[in-house]
Amino acid sequence: MNKSPSKKPIKINELDSITIRFAGDSGDGIQLVGHQFANATAIAGNELSTLPDYPSEVRAPAGSIGGVSGFQLSFGDESVLTPGTKPNVLIAMNPAALVVNIKNIDKGSIIIANSDAFTPAALEKAGYSSNPLEDGTLSNYRVLAIPVNTLTESTLKDSGLTKAQILKCKNFYVLGIMYWMYDLPIEPTINWIKTKFKKTPELAKANHQVLAAGYAYSEATEMFDARFQIKKSPVVPGKYRNLTGNEAAAYALITAAKLLKRKLFYGSYPITPATEILQTLAKHKANDVVIYQAEDEIAAICSSIGAAFAGCLASTGTSGPGLSLKVEATGLGVISELPLVIVNVQRGGPSTGLPTKTEQSDLLQAVYGRHGESPLVVLAATSPADCFTATLEGARIAVKYMTPVIVLTNAYLSNGSEPFRIPKLRELPKFEIPPLPEPERFKPYGRDPETLARPWAYAGLKGYEHRIGGLEKTDGSGTVSHDPENHEIMSKLRAEKVARVAAEIPPTKVYGAAEGELLVIGWGSTFGAITQAVNEARKTGLQVSSAHVRYMNPLPPDLGTVMRRFRKILVPEENFGQFRMMLRAAYALEPIGLNKMQGQALNADEVLAKIKEILRGN
Repeated sequence: MNKSPSKKPIKINELDSITIRFAGDSGDGIQLVGHQFANATAIAGNELSTLPDYPSEVRAPAGSIGGVSGFQLSFGDESVLTPGTKPNVLIAMNPAALVVNIKNIDKGSIIIANSDAFTPAALEKAGYSSNPLEDGTLSNYRVLAIPVNTLTESTLKDSGLTKAQILKCKNFYVLGIMYWMYDLPIEPTINWIKTKFKKTPELAKANHQVLAAGYAYSEATEMFDARFQIKKSPVVPGKYRNLTGNEAAAYALITAAKLLKRKLFYGSYPITPATEILQTLAKHKANDVVIYQAEDEIAAICSSIGAAFAGCLASTGTSGPGLSLKVEATGLGVISELPLVIVNVQRGGPSTGLPTKTEQSDLLQAVYGRHGESPLVVLAATSPADCFTATLEGARIAVKYMTPVIVLTNAYLSNGSEPFRIPKLRELPKFEIPPLPEPERFKPYGRDPETLARPWAYAGLKGYEHRIGGLEKTDGSGTVSHDPENHEIMSKLRAEKVARVAAEIPPTKVYGAAEGELLVIGWGSTFGAITQAVNEARKTGLQVSSAHVRYMNPLPPDLGTVMRRFRKILVPEENFGQFRMMLRAAYALEPIGLNKMQGQALNADEVLAKIKEILRGN
């Protein structure tokens, strides 16, 4: 009796990290499976960094290049600092997804394609004259053509669902394949499906079936000759949660209000990509969180200033065009000297620009963009998880110094996610409100000798009534004043108050040698790319260090000293050189710029290439 041939053993490859990109139509559920995959990697103990990439056009035609949605993530050990430069694996749900992303992957990379979607009509819409899965144009890649539609329909043929409903589940079939390839648990996604579709059990069952079928297909077929195990990252013990930057900012505002023992007020007008902060806070309205969806950006910030006068921790959020509209009222916050946190999630501009893409081009607007001498504090977050730290610090400074604070994030950080360790109460900064003086000694614009902050006497406190508004006030008494000399005094006091925040700034940390040939200095979301590039450059023997700035106004007091220890300064930015301009003005130095304005984040390869160009004289 002949025995059937035994199945060849599956090879297990261990990797430090891997970069994957899911791509397809917006209706293919790309963002959903991307987030589920990211959660699974986080639960498995990997470091990760994600980059959702939404089409700018709302309801772009199905199958069109302009309608391609992407979700890229890198996961692995502690070396993961960015979502990766070029994907090692591309999942293309249709021809348009392939044509948009093929230029960004290296030869030899894996392409998993939904072959059912490569119809003549879809190929023509994407600009192909023949099927790239069959004509040899992808011979330099490892192509796995899988009939995902057919397999999904076969799995759910007895489900009773319509064909349209069945095909909406195909993204979970692909997700099951990826879970098998990277030895990730499917249970977290199964639990998510049960919660997400608890009101429609037939859809919950269907998605569960399809996910399991994709996993089983990978187990059974011999088209996969290897699985991959990704190294885990050593982590600090604690409770972790995978958070986007917007979620982290929202939780920071809630935390700050709890530490202050005040209500949180968030006045906002929905705008991409900041809306998720409003949506996250809306889920916590039972926890002394008041949200107000205003009719426009001006009403949103004015309501928040009113809430600050009423004694709430007041905040508002927006993106570039919205920050422009909030400018006049921001000046009202400055002259009335009320604490206010403004989270600005930067996006591609000007005007509507690239509303779903990332930039760092609001820096000068945040630091200088108001009429009159109107200084305030500006901070910048470095990663999705750091949006929590930066926003919490912004709230602390706003209350301590009685000033508006702008916290800069951007679309890359706000939509991206990474594991966030939930801090212990003892690890959080202290929020202290100086006690009010006795009513008979109260002066609305009397100042704390250390911070120059005026008292936070909110409306309704008997004996602390005072006048507020946009007109200049008299130093001390707070009565309306048109006296020229008093105006200059008050302007200098407001400027000095912001300048004194510099005392809060810790020493600038230099990664690498404290002096030398080249310092790469960045701010905000370029942290991961710069750090990774400098690490790679140092491995090759190049003399390069890096530093990253969180406090954009005022700048760190030791920054000039640090910069002058190096012969050359490189400033990578996702704009045309705004921070470089500020450094030149402040320190009379001539930094070198590396500037990118493509709606995409700077990556480590681009920074590394510039480092080599400078140090090797190429």
